[in-house]
Amino acid sequence: MISLLGCGWLGIPLAKELLHAGFSIKGSTTSEQKLTPLSGIGLHSFQISLEETKIIGNMHSFLQSDLLIVDIPPKLRGNQSENFVKKIQMLIPFIEKSTVKNVLFVSSTSVFGSHQGAVDESSFPEPDSESGRQLFACENLLKQSTHFKTTLLRFGGLIGPNRHPIYFLSGRTVTSPNAPVNLIHLEDCIGIVRHIIAHQLWGKTFHGVSPFHPSKESYYSRIAQQLGLLMPEFQHEAIVDQHKIVNSICLNKTPRYHFKQINLGI
Repeated sequence: MISLLGCGWLGIPLAKELLHAGFSIKGSTTSEQKLTPLSGIGLHSFQISLEETKIIGNMHSFLQSDLLIVDIPPKLRGNQSENFVKKIQMLIPFIEKSTVKNVLFVSSTSVFGSHQGAVDESSFPEPDSESGRQLFACENLLKQSTHFKTTLLRFGGLIGPNRHPIYFLSGRTVTSPNAPVNLIHLEDCIGIVRHIIAHQLWGKTFHGVSPFHPSKESYYSRIAQQLGLLMPEFQHEAIVDQHKIVNSICLNKTPRYHFKQINLGI
């Protein structure tokens, strides 16, 4: 049994793939209106709300599983920003009292600062954003528990059906046009999770980022052209800073994961 905390853009197609592979899945949503649709695709649906001071919902039943996948990105934009670290602090005691043996925490490459240059799974994160700082703190909290093993999966920028940075960047000014892109397609997000589960890769850290790293200018110009969107304006710097490039070294080791959407739609 797998418990999936968070059934959003990634969670729902992931759940469908895991169901197709023969797993029983418990899925959570914060919305009562989404319970029936989740049940409709075959999930055991739960209404769970993870808050800074409490957790609302039947966590005891939800966590009667072997594996917990945590896929709830922090909400740190706008006036309703949250303390995501406090939410994870609330969650951990529930996991420790449950049957969960392994946790797969969906994190982000934002734990690395933009100044860090080339990084891989052995690099020490130096986050320079609020989301990066909070995610890195959450990673450490989960790894510190001796009651379960935590695998960290740091995804790059997510692309897939109805989701791509170009929809935001079209017609806008893009800085650092020579910086490499660090992206991953939904198909590979799901593929990597399935790979981790199939090979029981617990207590490890992985970077979910395509090995294809063209420059922003090259890549977004091509994608804008393909989609018939207004081209971004690229602002070239007088001084070129070191640019972050996130490598997925551990996924290239045995057992190796083979990326399905290496070229990111080009």
